Amino acid sequence: MSESPAAAAVLVAGSANLDFVVRAAHIPAPGETVLGRDFRTFPGGKGANQAVAAACAGGAPTRMLLALGDDAHARPLEDSLRAAGVSLDIRRQAALPTGVAFICLADGAENAITVAPGANAALAPDDLPALDGVGYLLLQLETPLDSVAAYAARAQAAGVRVVLNAAPAQALPEALLRLVDVLVVNEGELAMLVGDDGDLTAALARLPVPCAVVTLGAAGCLAREGEALHLQPAFPVEAVDTTGAGDTFCGALVAALARGDALPAALRDAAAASALACSALGAQSSVPARAQVQALLAGAGDAPGRAALAARCGLAA
Repeated sequence: MSESPAAAAVLVAGSANLDFVVRAAHIPAPGETVLGRDFRTFPGGKGANQAVAAACAGGAPTRMLLALGDDAHARPLEDSLRAAGVSLDIRRQAALPTGVAFICLADGAENAITVAPGANAALAPDDLPALDGVGYLLLQLETPLDSVAAYAARAQAAGVRVVLNAAPAQALPEALLRLVDVLVVNEGELAMLVGDDGDLTAALARLPVPCAVVTLGAAGCLAREGEALHLQPAFPVEAVDTTGAGDTFCGALVAALARGDALPAALRDAAAASALACSALGAQSSVPARAQVQALLAGAGDAPGRAALAARCGLAA
């Protein structure tokens, strides 16, 4: 991958939801009622989480295209994004509510999430703002797929790098994938796109994108850049809440690429930001500041676990 100009802006086009979070001993099984404990609301949504991460953890100039309802749920989302330094391009939907997510957070830090898209579903193909000064466009799949494809096509035509976090998991047309410069998926999303034969390197090779990253939770991540493979172990932390950790990874990764970092350095930056995000409650509220990421990187050396990660991926350490 060639480097983008220094200080190129990141534009995130995607979802914003208000998260309703209940803590419980465990996530309910089908048909089970679990008595929860603490209840709080947090600003969330994959797009908004990633925008906050790009601005805060990544320190990149960041803009966001989003759709919100004309209701009380919209205000905390706007406030959180603006507090993070994200410039907003809002498509207000008077007839639709702001998106919400209902999250059960287990004591072991696992979560189960149900999303009601609301206004996010109204983000239209012609809503993308001007791309002047934008180096990277970051997309997800909590907004209409035709809009995602239209934004990617327009960005490619303008010479803007397209990063797609293919989440939540769904089948995608090859025509969309061929518009993508960097694809970020977890194991389930990767299996949805290319099948699950247990061989991560072969699965990444089947994706028709120049660069693909598969995140592996507490193990770290594996990336394919052309023919080259890169391993990045996770930084160990005491996990409190994994909600938004993947989004923090994506936002920090794109911010690092927009600064001109090579992919291995960008992966390390993103792994540090994602680890820190697991150590606090909430999605956007857990995103670390850039100084915290830099402090972890300065004091940690290389993350442990490279040999275990390599073995999991079928590679030599």
